Amino acid sequence: MYGTPHTVSDVMTQTVAAIGRRAPFKEIVQLMQDWKVSALPVIEGEGRVVGVVSEADLLPKEELRDDPDAAYLQLRQPVDVAKAGAATAGDLMSAPALTVRANATVAEAARIMARGGVKRLPVVDEAGLLQGIVSRADLLKVFLRDDEDIADEVRREIVSHLFPLSSAAVQVEVRDGVVTLTGRIRDSALVPVAARLVRAVEGVVDVQFDLAHETTMR
Repeated sequence: MYGTPHTVSDVMTQTVAAIGRRAPFKEIVQLMQDWKVSALPVIEGEGRVVGVVSEADLLPKEELRDDPDAAYLQLRQPVDVAKAGAATAGDLMSAPALTVRANATVAEAARIMARGGVKRLPVVDEAGLLQGIVSRADLLKVFLRDDEDIADEVRREIVSHLFPLSSAAVQVEVRDGVVTLTGRIRDSALVPVAARLVRAVEGVVDVQFDLAHETTMR
């Protein structure tokens, strides 16, 4: 009935910078700078993702250099102390890595990011092999969808099904991702259902209604 939601494969970046467990600290920093990214997947073997090293994993070393007092370090989290002395990706990385499959929906990827407090996710196949990477910015691409494209989907997939006897009297307008439904309907109890379905359409920012029951329009 409804349009197929965008998946991670629709928005992910397939060309990915990655490093091995033995990659030294300076190489990690250089690769981040060259690729203008804040985190790198750590892989082994044929490309299986075993962790992620981020700028946050690297910062404890700078803190150690700035304040090397041992007594001060004992007050810090043990993981910070360990990472401050780490020299390779295998020791610096956060593991296991939070990952997502290419066939996951954009909404599922967004939930994983939000719950894990991360800005990007390695995309892996069923064997855990790296396929790409998806970032917060990638997930927001769905909101660049054309307004008329959104309106067509709402008319075709929602209005025509929910209000089949009133669909000709219900107009759909979309401006900057905000959907507005106006006109007459026979069953006002369906409005909350319509609201949930319209908000689920990719690219919709909000939904507004100006609908009246047909009996009040005679």
